[in-house]
Amino acid sequence: MAKKRVAIIGAGPSGLAQLRAFQSAKANGEDIPEIVCYEKQSNWGGLWNYTWRTGVDKDGEPCHGSMYRYLWSNGPKEGLEFADYSFDEHFGQEIASYPPRAVLFDYIEGRVKKAGVRDWIRFNNVVRDVSYDDASGKFTVTARDSEKDQETVEEYDHVIVASGHFSVPNVPEYPGFDGFNGRILHAHDFRDAREFEGKDILIMGSSYSAEDIGSQCWKYGAKSITSCYRSAPMGYDWPDNWDEVPALDRVEGRTAYFTDGTSRDVDAIILCTGYKHHFNFLPDDLRLKTANRLATTDLYKGVVWVHNPKLFYLGMQDQWFTFNMFDAQAWWVRDAIMGKIDLPDRATMDADWKKRQADEDALEDDYACIKYQGDYVAELIAETDYPSFDLDMACEQFYKWKKHKKQDIMTFRNNGYVSPLTGKKAPAHHTPWKDALDDSLESYLQTGA
Repeated sequence: MAKKRVAIIGAGPSGLAQLRAFQSAKANGEDIPEIVCYEKQSNWGGLWNYTWRTGVDKDGEPCHGSMYRYLWSNGPKEGLEFADYSFDEHFGQEIASYPPRAVLFDYIEGRVKKAGVRDWIRFNNVVRDVSYDDASGKFTVTARDSEKDQETVEEYDHVIVASGHFSVPNVPEYPGFDGFNGRILHAHDFRDAREFEGKDILIMGSSYSAEDIGSQCWKYGAKSITSCYRSAPMGYDWPDNWDEVPALDRVEGRTAYFTDGTSRDVDAIILCTGYKHHFNFLPDDLRLKTANRLATTDLYKGVVWVHNPKLFYLGMQDQWFTFNMFDAQAWWVRDAIMGKIDLPDRATMDADWKKRQADEDALEDDYACIKYQGDYVAELIAETDYPSFDLDMACEQFYKWKKHKKQDIMTFRNNGYVSPLTGKKAPAHHTPWKDALDDSLESYLQTGA
């Protein structure tokens, strides 16, 4: 019998989790399928693979990255730690709870380097089309290798979509945008807060990117920050030069007018207005269409495409947990593909995602949402051999993080949390976040100030 072939689309955190899951089974002596991972970028890491480019990449493809130069984790590392690869193991020392971009990329890369899965990835390969043939029961994946300027067309038994959903921006239009005498950009194209030093900026949105990009600009010397919201304000105790106002109504010249009748003169408008689940390589019958929520539409157990259970999606949920949730999903998908987990009938799968959405809709606050997602991760882990860890403790670290942000949005990153893996509390970083202007790996890992 021919060995199964599995295509993984994307080598970001979700795709790398899937590679690690199959490698783990292989290391245990199991006969795994043939794995091919397609990655459009020249290196792994997905959004953590930072580039200064915006718009299009070196090959003329839409730029995948939404990562900016001075990003630090906006949630404690203790809530996202790989259960099979601790931060302590990777760095050989304890580090603070909120690592910057370069440090987190090094951690993500360290695990897959150790696993030795790079040869399974075809870099610079953009997936153009995926189709399914009912007669053969196979998928056909068409991709273009931009380095070789060559197209490949290959058949697979399963496809796993791990391309993420934070790379295609949702860009609204407001009256006056076309005549604004400043700069308008989406968070997807934000790269360096120093660009806005001494500037009056307007942040549109009230979620994590609005909070964090505004904070970055404040840290690196923006003159003033105004953030506007459609539904509810973020509600933190902002610095003196940061105001929150209701929704934008229009722009005239350099003046932004808001629905409460107030106005501000601004130099730049940054659209922190979210992202779209966008899969332009998939036909309608295979394409996920869902809101950004904890329980995704049409995905059994959050990963199986109910319309064709040979197709899987990873990491498509809104997220509190990240890396370890992707792992839990990847181990579960691996076992479903390898026949260790039996999939139920269509009616049961539909009932599953609908029940999850109803349960999500009944949640009262963010604390309940964190527990809900923690329970989901625990459910998947219990059905595979992924190393279990203390999910309740991980949730506790998220609860503390929420409280620290409410206490002081500009100092919450100075706190330390307990690792559910090691039981150790992270030390304070050698420099408070607002003063740590050099966030390189070398600077961060210094043991002294």
